[in-house]
Amino acid sequence: MNKPSIPKGTRDFGHEETARRNYIFDTIQSVFRLYGFQQIETPAMEQMSTLMGKYGEEGDKLLFRIQNSGEKAGEAPEKGLRYDLTVPFARYIVMHRQEITFPYKRYQIQPVWRADRPQKGRYREFYQCDVDIIGTESLVSELELIEIVKEVYRRLGLRVILKINNRKILAGIAEYIGAPDKMIDITVAIDKLDKIGQEKVNEELVERGLSAEAVERLQPILTLSGTNEEKLQTIADLLQTSEIGTKGVEEMRTVLNLYNRTTAKSEDAEAFSVELDLTLARGLNYYTGAIFEVKSRDVQIGSITGGGRYDNLTGIFGLPDVSGVGISFGADRIYDCLTALDLFPAESGVQTEMLFVPMGEEEQLRALCWAGTLRSKGKRVEVYPELAKIKKQLGYADANRIPFVAIIGSEELAEQTVTMKNMQSGEQSKKTLEELISFLDHYEHER
Repeated sequence: MNKPSIPKGTRDFGHEETARRNYIFDTIQSVFRLYGFQQIETPAMEQMSTLMGKYGEEGDKLLFRIQNSGEKAGEAPEKGLRYDLTVPFARYIVMHRQEITFPYKRYQIQPVWRADRPQKGRYREFYQCDVDIIGTESLVSELELIEIVKEVYRRLGLRVILKINNRKILAGIAEYIGAPDKMIDITVAIDKLDKIGQEKVNEELVERGLSAEAVERLQPILTLSGTNEEKLQTIADLLQTSEIGTKGVEEMRTVLNLYNRTTAKSEDAEAFSVELDLTLARGLNYYTGAIFEVKSRDVQIGSITGGGRYDNLTGIFGLPDVSGVGISFGADRIYDCLTALDLFPAESGVQTEMLFVPMGEEEQLRALCWAGTLRSKGKRVEVYPELAKIKKQLGYADANRIPFVAIIGSEELAEQTVTMKNMQSGEQSKKTLEELISFLDHYEHER
């Protein structure tokens, strides 16, 4: 008999892991709501015509196709699992246009699927936490996204660097090196700079049809260093004859100025910083303006947040000239970062606050009554379901990291009390029902 298994690149999550994931989702969601974003959901599957051609040649190869959707072959369009949440969002906007007021601010927390080769930090099924503003070209939207990134990672306790670039600058660079028709090839190649190194990127550029002279002219840009303003001024000088490149520089300067003039700086610059990275490309073809990528300073795991501006993604579905900008938080990689750095709150995996430990039938009835009262007041409590020995019941509390137990024996039954025990310190005290409620109120407040 074969042992049960799951597909490579997917994972089971136990109750403690699920609680920790919910901590991530709740933290991210609470920040999204601070900025007025509203939640939507879209189906796990989309028509393949919706998905194909939106992610570039690399992305299209990673689409999961659905072989059997319950319909006879040829009777219905081919379907696939969604690759991201942005393209389905664009489709949603077009289908629900009459119900939407622009600018529209939405967030979405759902799983996506990619037929990728599983490796550390790369899964075939994973959650994305997306936030988008659509229906405005204002660069204030880019500023809001930077602020959201900063606040999310401040709350999670992760030190990160946000890298920013602009696809118009990349188009200008393609013009500058004499290969304006090769912008997509250039972005696909240099997007791999961190993974394969500059030499391999140069080899790929040649393979993609760039001349040796064009690759040579690109080199100083790939190694450009200095402050954001210094890099911006250097690239502005290089691209002064490129209309689209100059436009990208202007947009970048506006976003950075907005950030510098309106956002309170962190006391610890290592906790959060914004860096202009002219090699940042983001391989998805639908980006047209600012692009973002966030990496942990302390864990080598690749991008944990990414996104950018797209000027006409809805145009593919029949609603042209609607500009949007958004970012996506990779919950699974964030989980791995928090685990590696031991940054989850101690109570993030704790669900039950107190376990009633009854010593007999009458004591069990008392526990069930008191548990009902406590639950009506929002307290998370359990009653051990069997009349087992106290060692077994305390072992259950220990195994499930329940911080307190309330023991009810014949003495407690007569006194209308419980003996509350702190499972960590071993400290014990008698408490009435009212005192239990007060104690748990205080415990929740302290947490």
